[in-house]
Amino acid sequence: MASGQVMELDASEEKQKNRRSGLHEQQRRWGWIFISPWIVGFTLFTAAPILISLYWTFTDYTLGSEDAVNFVGLTNWQRLFTDPLALQALKVTGTFAAIAIPIFLLVPLGMAALLNAENLWGKRVWRTLFYLPYMVPAVSGIFVWQAFLNGQSGWLNRMLRFFGIEDFLIWLSDAPFIGNYWNFEGLPNWLQNEQTIATAFLIMGFWGVGNAMLTMLASMQGVPKELYEAADVDGAGAWKKFRNITLPMISPVIFYNLVLVAIGMMRYFEVPYIVSRGTGAPNNAAYFYNIHFYKTAFTAFDMGYGAAQAWFIFILSMIITLALFATSARWVFYAGGD
Repeated sequence: MASGQVMELDASEEKQKNRRSGLHEQQRRWGWIFISPWIVGFTLFTAAPILISLYWTFTDYTLGSEDAVNFVGLTNWQRLFTDPLALQALKVTGTFAAIAIPIFLLVPLGMAALLNAENLWGKRVWRTLFYLPYMVPAVSGIFVWQAFLNGQSGWLNRMLRFFGIEDFLIWLSDAPFIGNYWNFEGLPNWLQNEQTIATAFLIMGFWGVGNAMLTMLASMQGVPKELYEAADVDGAGAWKKFRNITLPMISPVIFYNLVLVAIGMMRYFEVPYIVSRGTGAPNNAAYFYNIHFYKTAFTAFDMGYGAAQAWFIFILSMIITLALFATSARWVFYAGGD
């Protein structure tokens, strides 16, 4: 090939490279143009408020006050760890989370396993019924449950009386031995009783497990059938197949729901706030951390102290999430992973 032709080919390749480079640069520029509204919105309405709230944690800023904002250092943080109401609210939140997180994982897991059973009749109907409550708006669902759990006219106590459970419990409390340790005086008003309000919140929480159930069911249906067939050949029973095949294969979805539930417990607010009308009654048994934060920031308008409370629960949520990720390598199985 003549040297002239070689030079022409080199020039043609160089032009193609320049054309491709120019096209890539144009695509990159248009990409930034299209994404710029989101960047501006994120900066103005998310990143900037987050940074401003962090600054407020070191000030005595009070919303609506005409006084100058003063830098107070770690005063708000010291106040947070010495505030008896904040510590009480944190205790209520932590205790409820420790009970609720396992339940809100096991219940949808059991529902998904039931719907995944081969011999279950009407799977589509049950799947719809289990998921449908999740579609009900939260506030509407809370009002429904308030009526259901009412101590006088609620359907829960009516059913317990209809099936004779109240009479049975009264009989037990009158028994010679049991009555010395337990005194039953009647069915409680679930939402007004300090000992039962946490149980009422758990019952209300079952209303929203449909989404977790659906993700777990989808994951179960994606488990290769060959694994179950091989287990049948080895003579494994239903429980062994569930424990040794199903659970490891769906462990990423269980982990995903665990993280969501844990974070959800740290921001648990709507149910106790509406039920107790923001008071945390009875006897602060429903005084969750986010109610205390809401009253501090948006009732007393103490934004400096409120920002410190918000950042504390954010840091606590991050620690819990990082701890879950740190331990996930021991029990979460990813197909195709190391």
